[in-house]
Amino acid sequence: MAETDKIRYFNRYTGRMEPEQIYGAAWLRWTYGHPVGRFALEAFVKRPFFSRWYGWRMNRPPSRAKVLPFIRNFGLDVNEFADPPESYRTFNEFFYRRLRPGARPVDPDSAAAVFPADGRHLGFPDVAQMAGVFVKGQRFDLPRLLGDAALAARYARGTLVLSRLCPVDYHRFHFPLAGRPSAARWINGPLYSVNPIALRRSLSYLWENRRTLTTLETEKFGRVLILEIGATNVGSIVQTYPPGALVAKGDEKGYFRFGGSSTLLLFEPGRVHLAADLAEHSQHQRELYAHVGDRLGMRAGH
Repeated sequence: MAETDKIRYFNRYTGRMEPEQIYGAAWLRWTYGHPVGRFALEAFVKRPFFSRWYGWRMNRPPSRAKVLPFIRNFGLDVNEFADPPESYRTFNEFFYRRLRPGARPVDPDSAAAVFPADGRHLGFPDVAQMAGVFVKGQRFDLPRLLGDAALAARYARGTLVLSRLCPVDYHRFHFPLAGRPSAARWINGPLYSVNPIALRRSLSYLWENRRTLTTLETEKFGRVLILEIGATNVGSIVQTYPPGALVAKGDEKGYFRFGGSSTLLLFEPGRVHLAADLAEHSQHQRELYAHVGDRLGMRAGH
């Protein structure tokens, strides 16, 4: 069985395990699994200039020809789009498309936290107990992820939710709670893939990749850390929110340009109780597919 056949997730809406449709699967297998491919990875694929070059290609008018075949090949629902498929001038414009109002309802319960993005999610009640994510023996390095040892100590027993976006997904990300966000702080790094094909080789790509860190001050969940993690062929992470202003749960925070990528939430210890399906599947190293705005957990004690 090919490695890609083993990438499966549990779909919250169908109630079934489903195979992942991987964009560029053969290229990923070669880059992360073949000796020549790994040389190319370290020599130039992980370098920001490679992703800028690919992003430039996806911003050129000829890339528009990729839009309709992509929609057909991956079975996207055009009824969710805010604009007709023919209106996108480039593939990148289509990639970070908006959805029509109401396409992603936000859980209205004030005691509920919601997923910040469409994607495949893992949730861990205690970061310190995380082990064997994607492959046995890999542990999470919180100080390196945050680039701040003191901040990492504060969240060392906190709750972590990792949301992995594929190229086929809606690529705008949103606030999981109401609150007041700080300006995003950039933490520089390379741009490895965050697909499981790559993460099975090294989970460290999550805390090595270029990323942004925002602090969200909330009334009921304390101080929540929000990270957006870049990846190979992500031209950029674009923030669209006003730092310091009050935001509502589900408000847009920003978007990723072309490529697969991830968001990550960190809650202070004892602040959130994860949804039962998220906790159950994560315990067995299975990702849960769910939409932005859907419930990821409840305020602890509620």
